[in-house]
Amino acid sequence: MKKQQLKILITILSFFSIHSYAQEDVDASKSNIQTYTPSKLLNKGQWDIKFFNNLYTETEGNYNGVKSDKVRETYFTSTLDIFTGISDNNRLNIGLLLEYRSNTKNGENATSVFGFNDDVNSRNGLSSFAPALKWQPIESIGNFSIQSAFHIPVISDESDENGVYLDQTAYTFQNRFFYDYTLPSGDWQLFTELNTEYNFGDKESFANKTFVLAPGVFMSYFPTDKSTILGFVQHYQRFGDFTQNFSSVGFGGKYQLSNALNLEALYSKFVRGNDTGLGQSFNIGLRILF
Repeated sequence: MKKQQLKILITILSFFSIHSYAQEDVDASKSNIQTYTPSKLLNKGQWDIKFFNNLYTETEGNYNGVKSDKVRETYFTSTLDIFTGISDNNRLNIGLLLEYRSNTKNGENATSVFGFNDDVNSRNGLSSFAPALKWQPIESIGNFSIQSAFHIPVISDESDENGVYLDQTAYTFQNRFFYDYTLPSGDWQLFTELNTEYNFGDKESFANKTFVLAPGVFMSYFPTDKSTILGFVQHYQRFGDFTQNFSSVGFGGKYQLSNALNLEALYSKFVRGNDTGLGQSFNIGLRILF
């Protein structure tokens, strides 16, 4: 099934490959915010550092087919992604991903996660790191890339003695497929992502022996060459020993503060799901390219 999905994806991307050549000719005249989408690889010796923060809070849930209100839980995730180009043909990047989390439960207000407390309702700490590769599998399609990462947990228990959850303790092998296409006008850009995960290695983890398939579609409009507004739809499906799924919609924007620094802000609403909480997320990130 997965092989068939990959073949379909590559066929679609090949259809657009002729447009990729035309886009590469004009990239030099574009701003970083237009050129360096997640699909674009770095040149040799170039660095990309992204500091991204996600605040997710929920007061509803849908479990066993029943949607109901629940006591608020809030999850804050701060990620640091560092990549650099290492190949002469600019088709291979290496990187390191770090995740720090702060979570609260039992009705604590949404901003309580910024207290970074460890008590009966709160927990925080570095939860995982991941060596990563980003590579361009098809030379003729410069705006199609794959990011492969192996996430290694640095915590021994998902929940502490007070029942406060921090993160999964299963290992994760992750592959993210990226593709973008800029419309001929240059004002609109379509970006697609397919995230796949295999979780394994800890029988005590809720995520152990599960697979994740998570597609997303983003449409961006560039009112200026240094700014963009966007809308997106995402879906998340977990299979295996534990199953769940949810869908979200959102909007946001990016602005290029300088030649090296970009600012990003996003909002999303979880509109449906099964065996999961239903909430909303607020995101802000800084990206440095040099």
